[in-house]
Amino acid sequence: MQYCLADINARQKVKVVSLGAAGSVFRRKLLSMGLTPGIEVNVMRKAPMGGPMELSLRGFSLSLRKAEAQGIQVELLEAV
Repeated sequence: MQYCLADINARQKVKVVSLGAAGSVFRRKLLSMGLTPGIEVNVMRKAPMGGPMELSLRGFSLSLRKAEAQGIQVELLEAV
């Protein structure tokens, strides 16, 4: 089952399925930072009230705003 990354709770592990609109500048930026389809990502923390979320992938942390995370489709794997 696929979910929007913004809807995933903290301390869960997900697999990225898609990154939104093809050809967008933001999509290319995510790809260059290592957030690619098929990668497993740990959602470490989420700020309250729709603030940014911290992701752990490929040995580093990445923060995304809720609006940015809404365009990323993921599959839930497990709780961290």
